[in-house]
Amino acid sequence: MTKQRFLDQRGKVWKRFDKLLQKQRGARFARLTPREIAEFSRLMRELSNDLATIQSRDWGQGLVVYLNDLVVRGHNALYRSSPDRWDRSLDFLLVGFPRLFRQNFGYFAVAAALFFVPFVASWIAVQNDPTVALRMVDAAQLDMVEQMYSGEDTESEDEDETAETSEMDSSETTGDAKDADAITDSTTEENDDEMFGGNFADQRAGMAGFYVEHNVSIALQCFARGLLLGLGTMYTLLSNGLGIGCITGYVLAQGHGERFLSFIVSHGSFELTAIAVSGGAGLMLGDALLHPGQRTLLDALRHRGIEAVQIATGAAVMLMVAALIEAFWSPSPIPAMVKYVVGGCLWLLVAMYLGLSGVRRT
Repeated sequence: MTKQRFLDQRGKVWKRFDKLLQKQRGARFARLTPREIAEFSRLMRELSNDLATIQSRDWGQGLVVYLNDLVVRGHNALYRSSPDRWDRSLDFLLVGFPRLFRQNFGYFAVAAALFFVPFVASWIAVQNDPTVALRMVDAAQLDMVEQMYSGEDTESEDEDETAETSEMDSSETTGDAKDADAITDSTTEENDDEMFGGNFADQRAGMAGFYVEHNVSIALQCFARGLLLGLGTMYTLLSNGLGIGCITGYVLAQGHGERFLSFIVSHGSFELTAIAVSGGAGLMLGDALLHPGQRTLLDALRHRGIEAVQIATGAAVMLMVAALIEAFWSPSPIPAMVKYVVGGCLWLLVAMYLGLSGVRRT
């Protein structure tokens, strides 16, 4: 074969390989379709063979340099280190996880029914008859929750201050008032230091850590108990739905609705949805064990388990976000209406994230 004929036959191949290199530049094949990736690998082998042919026939140093450059660039693109871990994690959270969620939406729908139906039912039942809560939730826990949202401590402090003020003698009103102002200013400064200083930040960070551990543990229980043929996941969803619903109904029945609902409306979007999502992942494991098809139980579990683990991981991240909101935003002294508006936006954001994120553009 002559040099010119060789160049006519192989020149188009080299240009095609160069075009694929330019298309995937800096993205490690993220911009290539599966067919293009397979083509890239095949052309890489052909270019290596072409380079060896040109070197053996001594057809010019220019061709050797040109093909060697293509081969080196192809080798670097094929074998260079993988993208940064944070980039991959972000890509999974923004694209991979929502796609997996939609592909396995049926499991989520069942898990959501197992969680939200008893949640709403127990909420309504307890709000109409608070004594029903005592049959499902410990009385001490109900008292503790009621005290949290009743604001009794604040009221009692106000009453004490009023009583002390009423005991002042009329002749000492001016001097005592100045002293009271000084004490009030001093107390306010101390409270401000505690609220906005290191103590407040440490307390909120500690609360965030507690909420992360508690919320993620629920997700892990919903997921891991799927290995019990899905029955463990079903029990976890039902019991948590009943318990949370009872507490909600009881607090509202005691007249603390605004304080309670304004507290949970924001982080509830991530938290409650993530519990159902992790429950769906657990049901995937149970279904793999109950319906292995032509696979062995181990192969079926391995096949479905990879996607289930990825979905459970995404749910865990959602619970971490919920924990941060619960620790820093939910208890903040912000008007209830503002929290309702923000909470509604967060519920919409979660729905759009799971329903639309990662959708391929045509």
